[in-house]
Amino acid sequence: MAHISDLIATDIDQYLKAHEHKSLLRFITCGSVDDGKSTLIGRLLYDSKMIFEDQLAALEADSKKVGTQGGDLDFALLVDGLAAEREQGITIDVAYRFFSTDKRKFIVADTPGHEQYTRNMVTGASTASLAVILIDANRGVLTQTRRHSFLVSLIGIKHIVLAINKMDMVGYSRAVFETILHDYLEFAKQIGLGSIVAIPMSALRGDNITELSPNTPWYTGPTLMGHLETVPIDDQSQTAPFRLPVQWVNRPNSDFRGFSGIITSGAVRPGDRLRVFPSGKESRVARIVTFDGDLDEAVAEQSVTITLEDEIDISRGSILAPADSPPGVADQFEVTVIWMAEERMFPGRQYWIKVGTKMAVGAVTALKHKINVNTLERLAAKTLELNEIGVGNLSLDQPIAFDPYAENRDTGGFIFIDRMTNRTVGAGLIHFALRRAENIPWQALEVNKQAHAAIKNQKACILWFTGLSGAGKSTIANLVEKRLYSMGHHTFLLDGDNVRHGLNRDLGFTDADRVENIRRVGEVARLMVDAGLIVLVSFISPFRGERRMARALVEAGEFIEVYVNTPLAVAEARDPKGLYKKARLGEIKNFTGIDSDYEPPENPEIMIDTAQVTPEEAANRIVRYLAERASIRDLGPEFSI
Repeated sequence: MAHISDLIATDIDQYLKAHEHKSLLRFITCGSVDDGKSTLIGRLLYDSKMIFEDQLAALEADSKKVGTQGGDLDFALLVDGLAAEREQGITIDVAYRFFSTDKRKFIVADTPGHEQYTRNMVTGASTASLAVILIDANRGVLTQTRRHSFLVSLIGIKHIVLAINKMDMVGYSRAVFETILHDYLEFAKQIGLGSIVAIPMSALRGDNITELSPNTPWYTGPTLMGHLETVPIDDQSQTAPFRLPVQWVNRPNSDFRGFSGIITSGAVRPGDRLRVFPSGKESRVARIVTFDGDLDEAVAEQSVTITLEDEIDISRGSILAPADSPPGVADQFEVTVIWMAEERMFPGRQYWIKVGTKMAVGAVTALKHKINVNTLERLAAKTLELNEIGVGNLSLDQPIAFDPYAENRDTGGFIFIDRMTNRTVGAGLIHFALRRAENIPWQALEVNKQAHAAIKNQKACILWFTGLSGAGKSTIANLVEKRLYSMGHHTFLLDGDNVRHGLNRDLGFTDADRVENIRRVGEVARLMVDAGLIVLVSFISPFRGERRMARALVEAGEFIEVYVNTPLAVAEARDPKGLYKKARLGEIKNFTGIDSDYEPPENPEIMIDTAQVTPEEAANRIVRYLAERASIRDLGPEFSI
């Protein structure tokens, strides 16, 4: 195996101690397709002797079988582990490898070059301190080179190695090297990249990897390994103020209550005065507990349990921080969003937002622009597609503690989680809090929702009718409102077509506009519930996510989903407004059921099968449901429709 120390044979304890206290550099390799990223990492592993004999034997066999070097060692195969990667000669997933030298330990992430795997590259870069950006000397600075450089700048990586690779293919030309370097530095100025070290190399031949090459006598800089071993690690986490996001409240018995998590930045000692965020309560550190015993000091990246002198309410997601160096607390922010899902990101659609250990519900309320990472242009946009990057405003359902991403990656970065599938669909970086929320406090109202409803002798609620166009939603909703009105109840019907003549007249029928359409109507319906009304909402509302959002706006039991279940063929045969015919002729775009999806409710409170019941029978059933749940007065045995 590579990297062998004499201490292994003479003093294994001393060797392990020395190894434990080496500094650790996390870095990534990135660049365009076929620039030699995997080959470079394979060469580093090989030259630093971090390959076991059986791995070397397997590499030799694989090189003859699927290699691209005519039977010679193909170092890329040490990293490209997926079958698809070996077949296509590309990197798809992020491959992490560990190796070490006498001076330092390393974790390297080999990230994909294809544009379609940009999200994988962002994942690999999120914990890195240095980026090795490869450029093929034959091709120079490419679009994907710019894309990855922009992402590296966005994520906040400070140290860049510009590895101009495959110099053997251009005769180790100094002129080629300097031309590429000049082109890259011009672009780097535009995105604010600094601390760039350019190295001419051949990953395949080993030029300037671990030893200076005689093929480039004109180059007097460091080798790649020499630079990696000596570059200062700007460990922001060690110098930033103390932050401990609480991951777990540790309560093994009634005599012990501690708060466990990984320290993301700074240091803490017993006796330090800490404040809990976002609650603002304060106490002092009593103990710093670990599996190996109590500590006199704990620093960034250590997992600890902290006990406090006072019994105060702290839960998962809270942040412990010094009272004199506090994080911010807000529920609205300007953010950068990196979208990572096939499904588009729509402003107004709600997602789980995870910041450190804190989970909240949030939505991008306004997308200011998206960024063309190839040209750095700011473009107007309503949505974000896979791998697109945009800047917008994020609103959460509760205040959270945070730091700007530029100051602390852990408390300033977040992810979007789909509430239906629990898949991570995006990542984000917090710029700053929007102070508008601080200027708009809630006004206390003495006549509340319950008082409004009581004087009307009813319980306020939303009857949300959903289904395809032509299903019969408006017909049934009108009948229900007539029945309730005749009984003396106070109602209001929000019909999809009518609302689009006023409140939502500026919206079209794209998916993004449909999301905003339902968001606005949900907010209006909530206000009407606060007024004590029984609100009937008749909208196609094709997406489960927005119906769930509308439900979440009111209290449990106040949202009644009525699924008017009519097969598409039946609804199209009715076609009361002639819309299906126009959609089939291509005269109407984004028509639900034809060229836009409808997501049926999974567990509606009421389902109306219009193939089995008439509109009058459906209305009767809904009114009886309201009476049974005491939203309206008891119908009495004489009630009939």
